[in-house]
Amino acid sequence: MTAPLTPSDNQPPEEPQHPDAAPAAGPGAPAGTDDPPLGRELREAALIALVVMVSGVLLGVLWNWLAPHIPLIADTRNVYLKDTEGEEAIGTDGTFLLLSLGFGVVSAAVTFLVRRRGGIPLVVALTAGGLLGAAVGWVTGMWLGPTPDVVAHAKQVGPGVTFYGPLRLQAKGALLAWPLAAMVTQLVLTGFFGPRDPEPPAPDWSTAPVPGDHHGHHPPADG
Repeated sequence: MTAPLTPSDNQPPEEPQHPDAAPAAGPGAPAGTDDPPLGRELREAALIALVVMVSGVLLGVLWNWLAPHIPLIADTRNVYLKDTEGEEAIGTDGTFLLLSLGFGVVSAAVTFLVRRRGGIPLVVALTAGGLLGAAVGWVTGMWLGPTPDVVAHAKQVGPGVTFYGPLRLQAKGALLAWPLAAMVTQLVLTGFFGPRDPEPPAPDWSTAPVPGDHHGHHPPADG
């Protein structure tokens, strides 16, 4: 007969470790994940929204520079379109739309490259900042363009002289192009290149206890 195994130094026997059990967190380990606190996320989101909104000034400058302007002509009494079949008004809206889409994609891509994270505050910041940036670009482009006082402008240039009308955005729905493009781009980049949750460790069956023996030893044979 063999003596039963007893723990040395009167120490309690070790509990068997189960592979699926999660390791206990140390006293200095955070209780949650490594995500930044909500307060810092909100401050970063506010800063991003502000920067995106201010960049709308550049949108207005490019819109005034690239968009086709509507040529007008006047006589002594009235102001007329020089080309009644011209498509300058459509081209003006189309230029603003394409520029806004580009600004939305670029703003979201730059933000993702800087932060490498997603989150609801970031998406809201890009959407709100993009909408405000589009409005700023719209106002800036009109301010940089020809004067909206067409009658005074016609009197200034004189009868029979071609001049350009004010820069106007007929399709107000184009203001939504920037925020929508930014939101979709951010979600796509986060889905494909964002951080992934860690995979659970595979169970190590080599350390599994033998059935019928909690200490991992076979019972001794009689004899």
